[in-house]
Amino acid sequence: MKPLVSIIMGSTSDLKVMSAAAEFLDEMEIPFEINALSAHRTPDMVMDFAKNAHKRGIKVVIAGAGGAAHLPGVIAAMTPCPVVGVPIKSSNSIDGWDSILSILQMPSGIPVATVALDGAKNAAILAVQMMATGDAELLAKIEKFKASMEGKITKANDELRKIEYKFKTN
Repeated sequence: MKPLVSIIMGSTSDLKVMSAAAEFLDEMEIPFEINALSAHRTPDMVMDFAKNAHKRGIKVVIAGAGGAAHLPGVIAAMTPCPVVGVPIKSSNSIDGWDSILSILQMPSGIPVATVALDGAKNAAILAVQMMATGDAELLAKIEKFKASMEGKITKANDELRKIEYKFKTN
């Protein structure tokens, strides 16, 4: 089985955030790989990965990084694959803002789709939606997932109706 999505992170300390992407891809039955690559500590490995990802069949790269968060942008500069950046609030982070702005503020011509701070699950959802534009089976899976979210809110409202307050009207 060849991976279609590559999840990369600056170090394994980011796994606690990035595992949400892996769990969603697993749920959707989409083959993926996970690797630690550092734009600063392993630049040659990052370059090799970025230049060859599409040749290996990778369709979307999900790149998580904290602090200066250069990894998603460096990857995006060297690959034709769409890159979804996940800013991570790390131990050396300025409340995550450094990561958010480093990933979000890319120069013209080097786009990185950026999700919320620690938003790895949304990154995986976006990756699946990107791939689903040309795949009816994936489209059906993402539609089913979206429909399940509506069911959760309907159930939540049913539970809220059971709670009683003196002046509650519903």
